[in-house]
Amino acid sequence: MWQYILRRLFYIIPTILGVALIIFIIFNVVAPDPALIMLGKHATVAQIAELRNELGLNKPMWAQYLDIVKSAFTFEFGRSWTTKQEIIQMIKNGAIPSLTLTLPAFILSTVIAISISLVVSFFRGKWIDKCAVFFCVLLMSVTSLAYILFGQWFFAYKLGWFEISGYESGFPDFIPYVVLPVIIWIILSIGPDVRFYRTVMLDEIYQDYVRTAKAKGLSERVILFKHVLKNAMIPIITFVVIQIPFLILGALLLESFFSIPGLGGITLNGVYNSDFPVIKAMTILTAMAYIIFSVITDVLYTVVDPRVRLK
Repeated sequence: MWQYILRRLFYIIPTILGVALIIFIIFNVVAPDPALIMLGKHATVAQIAELRNELGLNKPMWAQYLDIVKSAFTFEFGRSWTTKQEIIQMIKNGAIPSLTLTLPAFILSTVIAISISLVVSFFRGKWIDKCAVFFCVLLMSVTSLAYILFGQWFFAYKLGWFEISGYESGFPDFIPYVVLPVIIWIILSIGPDVRFYRTVMLDEIYQDYVRTAKAKGLSERVILFKHVLKNAMIPIITFVVIQIPFLILGALLLESFFSIPGLGGITLNGVYNSDFPVIKAMTILTAMAYIIFSVITDVLYTVVDPRVRLK
Protein backbone atom coordinates (compact mmCIF):
# COMPACT_ATOMS: atom_id res chain seq x y z
CA MET A 1 0.00 0.00 0.00
CA TRP A 2 2.84 2.38 0.82
CA GLN A 3 4.25 1.95 -2.66
CA TYR A 4 0.86 2.92 -4.08
CA ILE A 5 0.64 5.99 -1.84
CA LEU A 6 4.14 7.15 -2.74
CA ARG A 7 3.44 6.59 -6.42
CA ARG A 8 0.23 8.61 -6.24
CA LEU A 9 1.93 11.40 -4.32
CA PHE A 10 4.65 11.44 -6.96
CA TYR A 11 1.93 12.43 -9.42
CA ILE A 12 1.90 15.82 -7.68
CA ILE A 13 5.00 16.77 -9.68
CA PRO A 14 3.58 16.37 -13.23
CA THR A 15 0.22 17.73 -12.04
CA ILE A 16 1.79 20.90 -10.68
CA LEU A 17 3.82 21.29 -13.87
CA GLY A 18 0.59 21.01 -15.86
CA VAL A 19 -1.29 23.42 -13.58
CA ALA A 20 1.61 25.88 -13.79
CA LEU A 21 1.51 25.65 -17.58
CA ILE A 22 -2.24 26.33 -17.66
CA ILE A 23 -1.85 29.28 -15.29
CA PHE A 24 1.01 30.60 -17.40
CA ILE A 25 -0.99 30.37 -20.62
CA ILE A 26 -4.08 31.99 -19.10
CA PHE A 27 -2.30 34.91 -17.46
CA ASN A 28 0.57 35.47 -19.90
CA VAL A 29 -0.98 34.62 -23.24
CA VAL A 30 -4.79 34.82 -23.05
CA ALA A 31 -5.40 37.48 -20.39
CA PRO A 32 -4.85 41.19 -21.10
CA ASP A 33 -1.75 42.97 -19.85
CA PRO A 34 -1.96 43.16 -16.01
CA ALA A 35 -0.08 46.45 -16.00
CA LEU A 36 -2.65 47.99 -18.31
CA ILE A 37 -5.48 46.70 -16.10
CA MET A 38 -3.90 48.12 -12.95
CA LEU A 39 -3.00 51.52 -14.40
CA GLY A 40 -6.03 52.02 -16.61
CA LYS A 41 -6.40 52.93 -20.25
CA HIS A 42 -4.98 56.44 -19.77
CA ALA A 43 -1.57 55.18 -18.60
CA THR A 44 1.45 56.18 -20.62
CA VAL A 45 3.79 53.74 -22.31
CA ALA A 46 6.53 54.64 -19.82
CA GLN A 47 4.28 53.96 -16.83
CA ILE A 48 3.22 50.60 -18.24
CA ALA A 49 6.82 49.61 -18.95
CA GLU A 50 7.90 50.62 -15.45
CA LEU A 51 5.10 48.64 -13.78
CA ARG A 52 5.74 45.61 -15.99
CA ASN A 53 9.36 45.67 -14.93
CA GLU A 54 8.36 46.00 -11.27
CA LEU A 55 5.99 43.02 -11.52
CA GLY A 56 8.55 40.88 -13.34
CA LEU A 57 6.51 40.74 -16.53
CA ASN A 58 9.46 41.72 -18.71
CA LYS A 59 11.26 38.49 -17.97
CA PRO A 60 11.53 35.87 -20.73
CA MET A 61 8.49 33.61 -21.00
CA TRP A 62 10.39 30.53 -19.84
CA ALA A 63 11.63 32.41 -16.75
CA GLN A 64 8.08 33.44 -15.82
CA TYR A 65 6.92 29.83 -16.16
CA LEU A 66 9.78 28.59 -13.96
CA ASP A 67 8.84 31.22 -11.37
CA ILE A 68 5.36 29.71 -11.16
CA VAL A 69 6.77 26.18 -10.83
CA LYS A 70 9.27 27.30 -8.18
CA SER A 71 6.58 29.04 -6.14
CA ALA A 72 4.45 25.89 -6.23
CA PHE A 73 7.15 23.69 -4.74
CA THR A 74 8.61 26.22 -2.30
CA PHE A 75 5.31 27.86 -1.24
CA GLU A 76 6.93 31.24 -1.84
CA PHE A 77 4.17 32.99 -3.73
CA GLY A 78 5.59 36.47 -3.39
CA ARG A 79 3.51 39.51 -2.55
CA SER A 80 0.00 40.50 -3.52
CA TRP A 81 -0.06 43.14 -6.23
CA THR A 82 -2.97 44.86 -4.50
CA THR A 83 -2.22 44.74 -0.77
CA LYS A 84 1.59 44.28 -1.00
CA GLN A 85 1.34 41.60 1.71
CA GLU A 86 3.12 38.27 1.63
CA ILE A 87 0.63 35.88 0.05
CA ILE A 88 1.60 32.95 2.26
CA GLN A 89 0.86 35.14 5.31
CA MET A 90 -2.49 36.16 3.80
CA ILE A 91 -3.32 32.46 3.37
CA LYS A 92 -2.36 31.69 6.97
CA ASN A 93 -4.48 34.57 8.25
CA GLY A 94 -7.47 33.53 6.14
CA ALA A 95 -7.33 29.80 6.84
CA ILE A 96 -8.78 29.92 10.37
CA PRO A 97 -11.80 32.15 9.55
CA SER A 98 -12.57 29.94 6.54
CA LEU A 99 -12.36 26.73 8.56
CA THR A 100 -14.56 28.11 11.35
CA LEU A 101 -17.26 28.42 8.70
CA THR A 102 -16.66 25.57 6.27
CA LEU A 103 -15.69 22.79 8.69
CA PRO A 104 -18.80 22.77 10.94
CA ALA A 105 -21.03 23.50 7.95
CA PHE A 106 -19.54 20.63 5.95
CA ILE A 107 -19.71 18.12 8.82
CA LEU A 108 -23.26 19.03 9.80
CA SER A 109 -24.57 19.06 6.22
CA THR A 110 -22.99 15.65 5.53
CA VAL A 111 -24.39 14.03 8.70
CA ILE A 112 -27.86 15.52 8.15
CA ALA A 113 -27.95 14.53 4.46
CA ILE A 114 -26.89 10.92 5.13
CA SER A 115 -29.42 10.63 7.98
CA ILE A 116 -32.26 11.95 5.82
CA SER A 117 -31.21 9.64 2.98
CA LEU A 118 -31.38 6.62 5.25
CA VAL A 119 -34.87 7.58 6.41
CA VAL A 120 -36.26 8.20 2.91
CA SER A 121 -34.63 4.98 1.68
CA PHE A 122 -36.32 3.09 4.49
CA PHE A 123 -39.67 4.58 3.43
CA ARG A 124 -38.91 4.41 -0.31
CA GLY A 125 -41.91 4.88 -2.55
CA LYS A 126 -44.04 6.22 0.31
CA TRP A 127 -45.18 9.78 0.94
CA ILE A 128 -42.14 10.58 3.10
CA ASP A 129 -39.82 9.64 0.26
CA LYS A 130 -41.83 11.61 -2.30
CA CYS A 131 -42.01 14.70 -0.09
CA ALA A 132 -38.27 14.55 0.57
CA VAL A 133 -37.48 14.38 -3.15
CA PHE A 134 -39.88 17.25 -3.83
CA PHE A 135 -38.29 19.50 -1.19
CA CYS A 136 -34.79 18.60 -2.39
CA VAL A 137 -35.68 19.72 -5.91
CA LEU A 138 -37.35 22.82 -4.47
CA LEU A 139 -34.25 23.76 -2.46
CA MET A 140 -32.03 23.22 -5.50
CA SER A 141 -34.26 25.44 -7.64
CA VAL A 142 -33.53 28.58 -5.62
CA THR A 143 -30.26 30.39 -6.22
CA SER A 144 -27.77 30.58 -3.37
CA LEU A 145 -27.80 34.37 -3.55
CA ALA A 146 -31.51 34.39 -2.67
CA TYR A 147 -30.89 32.37 0.50
CA ILE A 148 -28.07 34.68 1.54
CA LEU A 149 -29.97 37.92 0.97
CA PHE A 150 -33.19 36.62 2.56
CA GLY A 151 -31.30 35.24 5.57
CA GLN A 152 -29.51 38.54 6.16
CA TRP A 153 -32.64 40.64 5.67
CA PHE A 154 -35.20 38.55 7.57
CA PHE A 155 -33.37 36.54 10.23
CA ALA A 156 -30.51 38.95 10.92
CA TYR A 157 -31.99 42.41 10.21
CA LYS A 158 -35.74 42.00 10.90
CA LEU A 159 -35.68 39.41 13.68
CA GLY A 160 -32.21 40.16 15.00
CA TRP A 161 -31.46 36.49 15.65
CA PHE A 162 -28.03 36.55 14.04
CA GLU A 163 -25.25 38.96 13.17
CA ILE A 164 -25.69 40.49 9.72
CA SER A 165 -21.97 40.46 8.92
CA GLY A 166 -18.53 40.76 10.44
CA TYR A 167 -16.15 38.46 12.26
CA GLU A 168 -14.35 38.23 15.59
CA SER A 169 -11.30 36.02 15.92
CA GLY A 170 -10.94 33.59 18.79
CA PHE A 171 -13.25 31.04 20.37
CA PRO A 172 -16.11 31.54 21.17
CA ASP A 173 -16.25 35.11 19.83
CA PHE A 174 -16.56 33.99 16.21
CA ILE A 175 -19.60 31.73 16.80
CA PRO A 176 -22.37 34.39 16.51
CA TYR A 177 -20.94 35.49 13.15
CA VAL A 178 -20.83 32.04 11.53
CA VAL A 179 -24.14 30.55 12.72
CA LEU A 180 -26.26 32.03 9.93
CA PRO A 181 -23.71 31.27 7.17
CA VAL A 182 -23.50 27.68 8.42
CA ILE A 183 -27.30 27.32 8.33
CA ILE A 184 -27.39 28.71 4.79
CA TRP A 185 -24.58 26.33 3.74
CA ILE A 186 -26.58 23.38 5.12
CA ILE A 187 -29.74 24.48 3.28
CA LEU A 188 -27.78 24.83 0.04
CA SER A 189 -26.18 21.39 0.46
CA ILE A 190 -29.18 19.37 1.59
CA GLY A 191 -30.87 19.17 -1.82
CA PRO A 192 -28.05 17.75 -3.97
CA ASP A 193 -26.51 15.73 -1.13
CA VAL A 194 -29.73 13.95 -0.15
CA ARG A 195 -30.52 13.12 -3.77
CA PHE A 196 -27.04 11.65 -4.26
CA TYR A 197 -27.01 9.61 -1.04
CA ARG A 198 -30.57 8.43 -1.63
CA THR A 199 -29.58 7.14 -5.08
CA VAL A 200 -26.60 5.32 -3.59
CA MET A 201 -28.78 3.73 -0.90
CA LEU A 202 -31.41 2.62 -3.39
CA ASP A 203 -28.76 1.08 -5.65
CA GLU A 204 -27.61 -1.06 -2.73
CA ILE A 205 -31.12 -1.95 -1.58
CA TYR A 206 -31.83 -3.73 -4.87
CA GLN A 207 -28.65 -5.85 -4.72
CA ASP A 208 -28.77 -9.65 -4.33
CA TYR A 209 -27.32 -9.65 -0.80
CA VAL A 210 -30.29 -7.61 0.41
CA ARG A 211 -32.76 -10.11 -1.00
CA THR A 212 -30.76 -12.89 0.66
CA ALA A 213 -30.83 -11.05 4.00
CA LYS A 214 -34.60 -10.63 3.71
CA ALA A 215 -34.97 -14.34 2.95
CA LYS A 216 -33.07 -15.11 6.16
CA GLY A 217 -35.62 -13.11 8.13
CA LEU A 218 -33.61 -10.00 8.94
CA SER A 219 -35.68 -6.88 9.49
CA GLU A 220 -35.48 -4.11 6.93
CA ARG A 221 -34.14 -1.72 9.55
CA VAL A 222 -31.22 -4.03 10.35
CA ILE A 223 -30.53 -4.57 6.65
CA LEU A 224 -30.56 -0.84 5.93
CA PHE A 225 -28.45 0.41 8.82
CA LYS A 226 -26.09 -2.55 9.21
CA HIS A 227 -25.56 -3.83 5.66
CA VAL A 228 -26.73 -1.26 3.10
CA LEU A 229 -25.02 1.70 4.77
CA LYS A 230 -21.77 -0.27 5.13
CA ASN A 231 -21.73 -1.31 1.48
CA ALA A 232 -22.62 2.21 0.35
CA MET A 233 -19.61 3.72 2.09
CA ILE A 234 -17.29 3.68 -0.95
CA PRO A 235 -19.37 6.11 -3.08
CA ILE A 236 -20.17 8.10 0.06
CA ILE A 237 -16.49 8.43 0.95
CA THR A 238 -15.68 9.39 -2.63
CA PHE A 239 -18.33 12.10 -2.61
CA VAL A 240 -17.38 13.44 0.82
CA VAL A 241 -13.59 13.38 0.73
CA ILE A 242 -13.25 14.81 -2.77
CA GLN A 243 -15.19 17.88 -1.58
CA ILE A 244 -12.71 18.59 1.22
CA PRO A 245 -10.02 20.27 -0.94
CA PHE A 246 -12.54 22.85 -2.06
CA LEU A 247 -13.04 23.84 1.59
CA ILE A 248 -9.60 25.42 1.25
CA LEU A 249 -11.10 28.05 -1.01
CA GLY A 250 -13.71 28.73 1.62
CA ALA A 251 -17.28 29.63 0.85
CA LEU A 252 -16.77 32.35 -1.74
CA LEU A 253 -20.22 33.98 -1.66
CA LEU A 254 -20.87 33.42 2.04
CA GLU A 255 -17.55 34.92 3.11
CA SER A 256 -18.03 37.84 0.76
CA PHE A 257 -21.58 38.73 1.87
CA PHE A 258 -20.96 38.12 5.57
CA SER A 259 -17.57 39.90 5.59
CA ILE A 260 -15.69 36.89 6.92
CA PRO A 261 -11.96 37.46 6.23
CA GLY A 262 -11.31 33.95 4.93
CA LEU A 263 -9.70 32.44 1.87
CA GLY A 264 -12.88 32.85 -0.13
CA GLY A 265 -12.70 36.60 0.30
CA ILE A 266 -9.01 36.61 -0.56
CA THR A 267 -9.72 34.66 -3.75
CA LEU A 268 -12.62 36.87 -4.80
CA ASN A 269 -10.62 40.04 -4.16
CA GLY A 270 -7.82 38.57 -6.21
CA VAL A 271 -10.21 37.98 -9.11
CA TYR A 272 -11.85 41.42 -8.82
CA ASN A 273 -8.50 43.23 -8.67
CA SER A 274 -6.73 41.02 -11.24
CA ASP A 275 -4.26 40.12 -8.49
CA PHE A 276 -2.63 37.31 -10.46
CA PRO A 277 -0.16 36.14 -7.75
CA VAL A 278 -3.06 35.51 -5.35
CA ILE A 279 -5.06 33.63 -7.98
CA LYS A 280 -2.01 31.54 -8.93
CA ALA A 281 -1.36 30.64 -5.28
CA MET A 282 -4.93 29.56 -4.57
CA THR A 283 -5.12 27.54 -7.80
CA ILE A 284 -1.89 25.67 -7.03
CA LEU A 285 -2.87 24.95 -3.42
CA THR A 286 -6.26 23.62 -4.49
CA ALA A 287 -4.67 21.33 -7.10
CA MET A 288 -2.20 19.90 -4.56
CA ALA A 289 -4.93 19.39 -1.97
CA TYR A 290 -7.08 17.61 -4.54
CA ILE A 291 -4.33 15.05 -5.25
CA ILE A 292 -3.59 14.46 -1.56
CA PHE A 293 -7.23 13.90 -0.68
CA SER A 294 -7.65 11.61 -3.68
CA VAL A 295 -4.97 9.41 -2.14
CA ILE A 296 -6.71 9.58 1.25
CA THR A 297 -9.93 8.49 -0.47
CA ASP A 298 -8.24 5.41 -1.93
CA VAL A 299 -6.78 4.49 1.47
CA LEU A 300 -10.19 4.82 3.14
CA TYR A 301 -11.57 2.35 0.59
CA THR A 302 -9.39 -0.35 2.14
CA VAL A 303 -10.70 0.55 5.60
CA VAL A 304 -14.40 0.22 4.78
CA ASP A 305 -14.00 -2.69 2.34
CA PRO A 306 -11.25 -5.27 3.03
CA ARG A 307 -11.70 -6.64 -0.50
CA VAL A 308 -10.08 -3.49 -1.92
CA ARG A 309 -6.35 -3.82 -2.50
CA LEU A 310 -4.05 -0.96 -3.44
CA LYS A 311 -1.29 -2.01 -5.83
